[in-house]
Amino acid sequence: MLAYEIGDGSPLAWDRAIILALRAPGDTAQPLGPAWLHAAMVDITALGSGTILTCVVVAVAGLLLVQRLWLTAALVLVATLGGSIIAGQAKYWVGRPRPELVDHLVQVTGLSFPSGHATNSAIIYLTLAGLVAQVTPHRVVRRYVLALAVMLVGAIGVSRVYLGVHWPSDVLAGWSAGTGWAALWWWIAASVRGRLAGRH
Repeated sequence: MLAYEIGDGSPLAWDRAIILALRAPGDTAQPLGPAWLHAAMVDITALGSGTILTCVVVAVAGLLLVQRLWLTAALVLVATLGGSIIAGQAKYWVGRPRPELVDHLVQVTGLSFPSGHATNSAIIYLTLAGLVAQVTPHRVVRRYVLALAVMLVGAIGVSRVYLGVHWPSDVLAGWSAGTGWAALWWWIAASVRGRLAGRH
């Protein structure tokens, strides 16, 4: 729906309102808040970078493998790799340029919709949380892992808008797509586990 709404690449009214509200009045190069907030947003946005996400996936898959959780490790690798490839192609299908309404506070390249950081962080962190929760026996641990993933994904998306490198609708689309992908793979994993359990 969002892709249809921004079909010509133009920002929506609420896109403009939100991104301008995060800058000092009359100075689009100055973000709201103290200097430490700017620095924190730069650090948070890095948690959605390709390098960090790849390291997280490799680390989690390795942990699952040493625990001999072969099925979960395989699902993690297939789900995250497949989702990231599709997310990368989606930018070219829409072709929306980056916002030029305010100064970018970090260096970026490429197209804008959907936000790659928002999409891939949702795909990676939510998929990992969902799949790991299926093999975690303690309810409180499952809740903690899922809550942590949601907070990470939310913070990363907000940081992209704060830094002026994405429209809010880019981030919302990324969150929606990534969450849907994670939910799909949670269902696939649950179905596979159910069938395997039925054979025993």
